[in-house]
Amino acid sequence: MKSRTDGMWWGTAIEAPDPGGLARFYAELLGWHIGHEEPGTAVIAASPQGPFFTFQRADDYRTPVWPPADGEQRPMMHFDFQVGDLDSAVAEAVALGATVAECQPQANVRVLFDPAGHPFCLCYDEG
Repeated sequence: MKSRTDGMWWGTAIEAPDPGGLARFYAELLGWHIGHEEPGTAVIAASPQGPFFTFQRADDYRTPVWPPADGEQRPMMHFDFQVGDLDSAVAEAVALGATVAECQPQANVRVLFDPAGHPFCLCYDEG
């Protein structure tokens, strides 16, 4: 966008029934910090300049279904995180409150669900 200048923030907004709880999960998982929290909204950041993830309360939140199924809430986006050791990254995420999805379509990727049920992927790339 032409109106953007250096120092302007950017990020992704994610709906959740408990924005603060989900922000703490991802902050711990990624080693980021919580930059802002108020009722209904929490923001985590990789650095003061971002990127940022904003978590917003959705009172009518519906957990996405993985794999997608007709008539069910589809995952409209998901996070992919590259990791150096797939098994230990999965164990760390599970210890923080994630769950492993039953459907695993690739040997070098693990699909997990965050505490709000959003799918995310941990990806190991030997390259």
